[in-house]
Amino acid sequence: MHHLHDPAAAVPPERIEPPNLGRLAATVDRLHSQILEAQRAAEGRALVEVAKGVLVERLQCSLSAAARQLATLADQAGVTQLELAADIINQAAHDRISETARDFLSSARADESAEVAVRLRTAENGVLTATDAQAVAQSLLEQALSALGATTVAIWEAGPDASLTLAGYAGLADEEARRWRYVPPGVATPARRALLARGTVWLDDLTAVGLPSIGQRQTSGARATAPAGTGGRILGVLEIGWPHAMPRPDPRVIKQIEVLADLCAHTFETADQAAHEPQVLPELIDLADALPDAALVLRPQLGTEGRLTDFRIVHANPRFLDPAGRPRGEVVGSLFLEAYPLAAEEGALLARIEHVHATGETFRAEKMAITALVDQIPLHTVAGIAIIRLGDGVLLIWRLQDQDAQLANLLQHAQRLGRIGGFEENLLTGEIVWSAQLHDLYGMSADEPPIPLERLATHAHPDDAVAIGRFVRAVLHHRRPASTAYRLQRSDGTVRHIRVVAEPVFDDSGLLLAIRGAYQDISSQHWTEVALAATRDQLAHTEQQAAERNRLALQLQQAIMPPSREPLEAFDLQIAVRYRPAEKEHLVGGDWYDAVVLPTKQILLSVGDVAGHGIEAATGMVVLRNALRGLAATGAGPGQLLTWLNLVAHHLTANVTATAICALFDPRTRVLRYARAGHLPPILVRDGQARELDMTKGLLLGAVAEADYEETHLQLASDDILLMYTDGLIERRDVNLHESQQRLLDVARQPAATLEQRLDHLLTHSNSDTDDDTCIIGARLQ
Repeated sequence: MHHLHDPAAAVPPERIEPPNLGRLAATVDRLHSQILEAQRAAEGRALVEVAKGVLVERLQCSLSAAARQLATLADQAGVTQLELAADIINQAAHDRISETARDFLSSARADESAEVAVRLRTAENGVLTATDAQAVAQSLLEQALSALGATTVAIWEAGPDASLTLAGYAGLADEEARRWRYVPPGVATPARRALLARGTVWLDDLTAVGLPSIGQRQTSGARATAPAGTGGRILGVLEIGWPHAMPRPDPRVIKQIEVLADLCAHTFETADQAAHEPQVLPELIDLADALPDAALVLRPQLGTEGRLTDFRIVHANPRFLDPAGRPRGEVVGSLFLEAYPLAAEEGALLARIEHVHATGETFRAEKMAITALVDQIPLHTVAGIAIIRLGDGVLLIWRLQDQDAQLANLLQHAQRLGRIGGFEENLLTGEIVWSAQLHDLYGMSADEPPIPLERLATHAHPDDAVAIGRFVRAVLHHRRPASTAYRLQRSDGTVRHIRVVAEPVFDDSGLLLAIRGAYQDISSQHWTEVALAATRDQLAHTEQQAAERNRLALQLQQAIMPPSREPLEAFDLQIAVRYRPAEKEHLVGGDWYDAVVLPTKQILLSVGDVAGHGIEAATGMVVLRNALRGLAATGAGPGQLLTWLNLVAHHLTANVTATAICALFDPRTRVLRYARAGHLPPILVRDGQARELDMTKGLLLGAVAEADYEETHLQLASDDILLMYTDGLIERRDVNLHESQQRLLDVARQPAATLEQRLDHLLTHSNSDTDDDTCIIGARLQ
């Protein structure tokens, strides 16, 4: 055998040269490119042939003449025959593809518009000639979406239960497609978002959103999902993936995606579905007639452009009760919005029906308002609603809630909120009926037997046995309504405060038939009353203590500073004082005045106001007044006296702060020296005019540990009147201090026969409203 001597046979296996895999791969790629090119050329020729047909119909010419006309027009326009063909088809079609192309034409260059038109029409031709959804996905990616930068396409078919089944894909691995073959209802994915929203959903970055989706490891960038449907019914979802994150594109691009999704809808409209869907409606009618509740069978009503406009009522089952009271014959056959126009309001019934018809997701609601027009007047009815899609039909089921049921429901909630439980005890049969709430009050399960009234005391606190006995005798023996309160001892060891009320029930002959009544848990009310009683006692004690403190402060202040004194005359100076206490005892303050002749023959005049009210303010006033009188005996000037008084207020009192003015009058020179510590300046009345003296510098007493006080002097003349006062004379809540001071000057300049009458006039015409105590010193030089 000659092949045994073949030299190649002697070569070891490891030295056999392998085939040229690189050249083989290049050949495969070239052949694949040629196939794609041939496919595109075929699709382009299909568009050109369609355009020729349009020209034959419009120009009434032969096919060859139409071909020559197409070539001539393309040359004149400077475009390819394919671009011109797409433009001719757009003008003739008036569909969403032509609308999208016109949008680009109005806001973009002509070549861009032509490119979009060619791309979309080519994709349309590829979808129409495709044999399955897999071919549709491949055609969409190659013909239209790759130009937008997309790398993956998935076509999902929506099930009647709102599930998603992968019908076709492109740019994805087969293993990934097998993993995502089926998405159950309720799983959140980008495709489900578009299904539930019934609109296009754009995700800038799939990774950032965190939603699981097909091909997320391969293309984790931007995602677009658009519902694919016709006639208002969503048949599937088109999902497109990009390798990188990107913001939401121009609305014109979104519109291209929606057009492509509409093309996908034709994939699901197979001949098999068209043959079976008409059989669904009779089955839906049979189902509606078998239901125990009112039901309507609805069929979508489409407009001229194939879009959903309304639903037609094709059947009403025998239990149907129209909310407006119309017979079934008037409702069946009409459009839904004609029968119930107010259902079109936002969030109303029509929106629910459209959602179920579009997505197949069943809707249920225990309570929903149904509004019908009766003589142009809205009639509102509450009903339980269920909406189901079967095929192309929609089953609307409702259960009207009658008034008795609504009242019973309201009563049940009222008992729950008020913690009230009702009962009825049949005295002839011994049967006892408790409401569910009463079992809860007693801490008993629903299967435990109720407790009769005669055994009520066995579940109560022993101290309440007498009151319960009187209650039971009144109801059972005296046969009259009665009530009582007791402490219920529950089996779980807790104690609840309960009020029970009951009445006897008689027949027409006066025979006692039953006892009915109610229990109410008043524990919260009881403990609130206990807390209120304790608070009232504490408040009364506090008020008594406060009253005693206020009386003590008032007695202390009145002992030191009576409301008025006899005028004091020292040398040529006549002095009068007035003190007006606060009307309310708890507002007794720390105002003081003092006028005394010192050992140096000088006269001390002082006015002060301790911050606060009550016993603390009164005792602080006593300390400062007496301290100033003692310090003045040293012969120091007003500024030094206030410096020492500030040390007393800061170190020797319990956080007392006060304002004060200190003046010393020398009878020999008739010179008045004064200093102030945050107090209002004195008033000088001279020759019928009143003015405030200079505002010397000085902080209020007790604010800081060390403070200096400026001292100034004034030469007095005969008939000069000096007025020193506290702020209780002029303070008002609605007027600023400057205005109040100006008004006081106007009152002070008015003439008076005596110094005392002048002070009384100031008090009488004071317009203060703070109910604060007031001190005034008046000094007149003769």
